[in-house]
Amino acid sequence: MSTLEEHIDISVPVERAWDVLHRAEVYPRFLNGVREARAAGERRTHLDVDAGGRTQELEVEIVDREMENVMTWQTRIGPDLAGTFSLLPIDREHTRLQARFEYDPGTIKDSFGGPQGFAQAVAIERGVRSDLEQFKELVEAEATR
Repeated sequence: MSTLEEHIDISVPVERAWDVLHRAEVYPRFLNGVREARAAGERRTHLDVDAGGRTQELEVEIVDREMENVMTWQTRIGPDLAGTFSLLPIDREHTRLQARFEYDPGTIKDSFGGPQGFAQAVAIERGVRSDLEQFKELVEAEATR
């Protein structure tokens, strides 16, 4: 398994970021490649993901450690992927979102296509970084409404 860790600072309180992170219907607005997302039960989310021009269905189990502001996820249907989102208060109005993504490079290549090796790692890193920046924009824009 390979692991990627990224973080971004967001100008909203932890509670606001936590709320948006748990609204499956907004995932397509900040997760590149997600066409549709919906809750599929208390701890499950169904995702339709663009996988090299075709749709791949994923079902993700989400486990919260709410007291710690940590959300872990693991695919239950689809390729074996996992990750963690941790929200850390910087102060009352600012939050650091730390993302950890665990994946098997072969699984990513087989399931989603794209480059291999170092080029794949760079592409995944760029994608995760872009997703975090889009999340930041979404959460901060909602906060000004």
